[in-house]
Amino acid sequence: MLPSDEIDTPRGSARIDTDLPSRPATALLVLGHGAGGSVDAPDLLAVRDAAVAAGLVVARVTQPYRVAGRRAPAPAGHLDEAWTAVLAVLRERHADVPTTVVGGRSSGARVACRTARAVGAAGVVALAFPLHPPGRPERSRAAELDTGLPTLVVNGDRDPFGTPEPGPTVQVVSRPGETHDLRRDPAGTADLVRFWLHAQGWAPT
Repeated sequence: MLPSDEIDTPRGSARIDTDLPSRPATALLVLGHGAGGSVDAPDLLAVRDAAVAAGLVVARVTQPYRVAGRRAPAPAGHLDEAWTAVLAVLRERHADVPTTVVGGRSSGARVACRTARAVGAAGVVALAFPLHPPGRPERSRAAELDTGLPTLVVNGDRDPFGTPEPGPTVQVVSRPGETHDLRRDPAGTADLVRFWLHAQGWAPT
C-alpha cells in the first residue's frame, strides 16, 4: 500500500488510499464510501484485497466533506464534481493501466454510476446500491444504474433501501441474510466482485 495522499478538487481535498498489485496491473479500480461511512468499511476492504490479489490497482477515495470531518454528505453535484476531478488525476497517475473501473458502496455507488461515462470508466461495481430511501419505494434511483456499461450490483436481501432489478448490462446479486452494511460475509461479496472482474476480462485470476 502506498502512503495516503490528497488530491485537490473544486470541493476541497479528497484523500486517496492506493494499493498496488505485485505484478503489472490489468485495471484500475476506484472505490468510494457510503454517505456517513469510510473507505475502511468491511466490504470495501475485502473487495480491495481480492482485486489487488487479482492484479488490479485499487484506489479508495474519501470525499472532501469526510476529509473535512463532516458526516452529513455533500449535495450530489458536489460529490460528482469532486469524484470526477479525482478520477482525472488517478487516470493520469496510472496512465499505463489499460482499463478503469469505478464503484463504491451506497452513496459511493451512486456517484460512480452517475459519473461513469464522464470519467471514461469501462464498468461499475455497485455495493449496497440504495434503490430508494427506506419505506419510500416510489422514490426509485434505478435510472442511475442505466449507464450502458457492464455493472455489477451486490445487495443484501434484507436491505431496507431495496435491491434493483437486473437489466441488459446490469447484473444483480442478492446476498441472503445481508442488510445494507454487507457485514456478514465480506469475503463472499469480494469473491463475487473478483469473479465478475474476471468474466469481464479485467482480472486474470
